Amino acid sequence: MLFVSEERFVVPLDDPAAELALVGGKGASLARLAVAGLPVPPGFHLSTAAYRAFVAYNSLQDQILAVIQENQPDAAAERIAALFAAAEIPAELVEAIVKAYALLGDIAVAVRSSATAEDLPELSFAGQQDTYLNIRGETAVVDAVKRCWASLWTARAIGYRARHQIGSEDVALAVVVQELVPADAAGVMFTVDPVTGDSSQVLINAAWGLGEAVVSGLVTPDTVAVDRESGAVVHRRTSEKAAMTVRTADGTQEQPVPVELRRAEVLTDRQACELSVLGVRIEKLYERPMDIEWAVHQGRPFIVQARPITGLPAKSLALEAWNDSLDGDYLWTNANLGEAVPSVMTPATWSLMRIFMSCAMATTAIDGMLGYGQIGGRLYMNLSMSLSIPARFGVTPKRILGMIGDVFGRIPEGVQLPIVPLPRVWMLRRLIPTSLAVVKRVRANKKILPELLAAAPTRFQGIRARIEAAATPAELGKLWDAQVHDYFLQSSYLLEAATKLESGPLTFTRTLRKLVGEADTNALLTGLNAGSGGLASLGPLLGLAQVARGEMDAQTYARDHGHRCPDEFEVSVPRPAEDPHWLDRQLAGFATNTVKPEELLARQLAARTAAWERLEQRFPKKAPKIARQLEHGGNVARGREHARSEVIRGFWAMRIFLLRAGELTGHGDDVFFLSLDETLALLAGDERALAQVPARRETYRRYSALPPYPAVIRGAFDPFEWAADPDRRGDVFDATDAVHPVSDAVTGFPGALGVVDGVVRVLTTMDEGDQLQPGEILVTTVTNVGWTPLFPRAAAVVTDVGAPLSHAAIVARELGIPAVVGCGNATMRLHTGDHVRVDGEHGTVTLLAG
Repeated sequence: MLFVSEERFVVPLDDPAAELALVGGKGASLARLAVAGLPVPPGFHLSTAAYRAFVAYNSLQDQILAVIQENQPDAAAERIAALFAAAEIPAELVEAIVKAYALLGDIAVAVRSSATAEDLPELSFAGQQDTYLNIRGETAVVDAVKRCWASLWTARAIGYRARHQIGSEDVALAVVVQELVPADAAGVMFTVDPVTGDSSQVLINAAWGLGEAVVSGLVTPDTVAVDRESGAVVHRRTSEKAAMTVRTADGTQEQPVPVELRRAEVLTDRQACELSVLGVRIEKLYERPMDIEWAVHQGRPFIVQARPITGLPAKSLALEAWNDSLDGDYLWTNANLGEAVPSVMTPATWSLMRIFMSCAMATTAIDGMLGYGQIGGRLYMNLSMSLSIPARFGVTPKRILGMIGDVFGRIPEGVQLPIVPLPRVWMLRRLIPTSLAVVKRVRANKKILPELLAAAPTRFQGIRARIEAAATPAELGKLWDAQVHDYFLQSSYLLEAATKLESGPLTFTRTLRKLVGEADTNALLTGLNAGSGGLASLGPLLGLAQVARGEMDAQTYARDHGHRCPDEFEVSVPRPAEDPHWLDRQLAGFATNTVKPEELLARQLAARTAAWERLEQRFPKKAPKIARQLEHGGNVARGREHARSEVIRGFWAMRIFLLRAGELTGHGDDVFFLSLDETLALLAGDERALAQVPARRETYRRYSALPPYPAVIRGAFDPFEWAADPDRRGDVFDATDAVHPVSDAVTGFPGALGVVDGVVRVLTTMDEGDQLQPGEILVTTVTNVGWTPLFPRAAAVVTDVGAPLSHAAIVARELGIPAVVGCGNATMRLHTGDHVRVDGEHGTVTLLAG
């Protein structure tokens, strides 16, 4: 086999000829920085010629292209990884790598992938290929290079290139080998604000240790804004940094930040100014806004990567205002709806949500009295609208808020409930006909609810097959009118039938608390999974246990539970059943649980039995009636959860419909940024709404970049202004400027009996779930059924958003895992690494010394 010369395999890091085709996007950028005299750590490039020589030596190119053509990205990635693992690096190439590394000395290096289709001005390939840190020794460096080459063909990279029409035959991979700066601090710098596009300041994110802690989201970094003209620090937000990534003898490792540094500023004003000067130099070099990774060691700054910022808001692009809080002085909460819909909604999801709400919660949308809305694209309940009816008929706001606490959580003390001054006659004329129609429909559907729920999975499969068989846009549009619309309505009415006319269990729960106390009430309300059909919220978890024991196959699991996920109402999000490797990843995480779910259920059964024995001894005459009420309440809860599961299956069908619409019209995922009516018009040939897609994509991107908004909002709320406030609160926002003291105490609703001391792990999304270690205390904004597989790993669960009937409370109570939900300020007050005591009986979380 003939090879190009060794000199083409290895290229000096600061070689002016190190351009994209030779050293890839990342390598070309680093070479450009080094040639310009910027402080870049020393190293070398392993060129694309080396990658092609390796591929040619092992005759891999035709095999790769065949696998790509014949398989979906996940399957293709798995097969190509096996090809690379079995392949051999030719001796000449190994020698070239070893010689270049020897010139650096026997030092720790970073080995970074650099693809030829990467870090381009129009596209961001950040994270598509792999990087290996703290690699030391000839053998380890050669092995890391080979792993980098293989990462050109991960499922993520294959899919990304396909979406952007970059041919597989056109790509190659270079590798950058650089000295690993033993960073005291590191982070990311943006030469313009990536959310607002403001170019007057340089934004710097900083944390202790290596920069991977910032890039991976392990820690909330400090933020420092520096005026680009004067170099002065304009403002800074100093976070509590509980963890950092550091070098060790075996690679890199996450370690706790020393206590004295957790709340300390990472950068001095002078260091921030020095970094901003470098940032402005880099921006001028590239003549465009830049995203720059930096490190500081012994006070000296280094630049380790720079790429153009993609997706900046276009100054001429008018954003849409997805914000119903601007319509008046209302009180909003997401304590219930935010659990089901935790993220910013695409326009398609919002339009479907309005149809769903008009069916499942018909009395919240009566002729201008919309009891729900979106704020910054997130779903909120408008309590002012919903509760003005009882208020107008003499029920005090305080009493109303107390009555709804089990469903919508507590409203912070001092926050007032604005009442909408609607005339009583006007309300009655509209409420009574709607209420009567709901009662009639619910009574009819409740009689056949078991049959409807049993038939729902089969009906879904039929609808899915017909959607996928539609051959033209017109045919798909006709199918909507003939069948899909009615299917979606019936799916939504299932939940209405399962939840309406059932206020008894709520009243009974309050009575039971007065009778036997919080702890025994929680114990007596468990056992829901023991009833007929089990509890749907526990289905994904218990199904995993069955698969792990060999009692259920993957196909059955996908059929029964593959539609459930953390963001399951959002139709732009793929379902687990669409990912052939999702179950394997879940099983890998499940295997780390030290306690199995069946053991937790058995332990809770013992607690429930003991609580019942105490009740029978104290109240023998009341026990039979209470037993009947508990049985009825369990049936209601199981029916509600089962119906909710089938509603999610209905939303999956809507996703399949929209995907097919995108395929048949040739507009792909643009349909997620159209309303349902606009998509139906598109199927009929009307493309006018497509002109709004760019603005909607940008609106969605900008809202999605913000942290979760407060659980309680009163009045007009500007998400961008709130997010930019260094003193913003995550529990409550009140536009009236009423002062609501920030509580140092973390308190909420009791979830499940028990007191646990442990270490906090704050998770922002379920994607971070693998960070949760067995026995840690899970702290997050909100959970739903998609989080259930994590629960056995957690010693306790604490959430900002929630109520006694929320997912976290129900599942934690059923499993006997201490939980405190609806705290409002848990993620504000608690940080990863904190030692706390969670009291699930009294609803308190106490920070412990040390």
